[in-house]
Amino acid sequence: MTHPVTIGVLALQGAVQPHKSHIEAAGAAFRAVKTPEDFAAVDAFILPGGESTTMLKLIENFGLWDSLLENFRKKPIWGICAGCILLADTVTDPAQKSFGILPITVRRNGYGRQIDSHIADIQNYPVSFIRAPIITKIGPGVETLAAHEGDPVWLAQGKNMVTTFHPELTLEYPSPMHRLFIEGVKGG
Repeated sequence: MTHPVTIGVLALQGAVQPHKSHIEAAGAAFRAVKTPEDFAAVDAFILPGGESTTMLKLIENFGLWDSLLENFRKKPIWGICAGCILLADTVTDPAQKSFGILPITVRRNGYGRQIDSHIADIQNYPVSFIRAPIITKIGPGVETLAAHEGDPVWLAQGKNMVTTFHPELTLEYPSPMHRLFIEGVKGG
């Protein structure tokens, strides 16, 4: 890609603005996206952390499912925590609808309740696990980039990526995760 890439962060609910400094520090433009017109104008997506059930309701209430799915199938996407849940092909505890972009199974709130949230180092970078999901099954072609407590927490398949943690909350810019994702987008 020769033009500066624009990363669209789905801005319906969740941690949107904290990505701006990371994206810009990694050499890309940040854009909060909410409409099909916004989706068409970006080179890649971040589906942020937040509450997956609430995100699903908003996506369906605003009639965005088909437009998002079409764009997710064509452009790189990174799902973070709730975004990871929405990109999985199977979601448990409880089961819920998802986009099925990556062949993974995700158990919601796998580490426990809010009180069990914690910070951990992933590749020497402190990240937050907030009511984080656990990836319980990985399909073919999915690479594990990092694990925590024996569970995969950072996965990639082609230019798509998921993390069960929040790197955007750490104020050291850019995170290694943002850097890797944006380098992949820039790679064409």
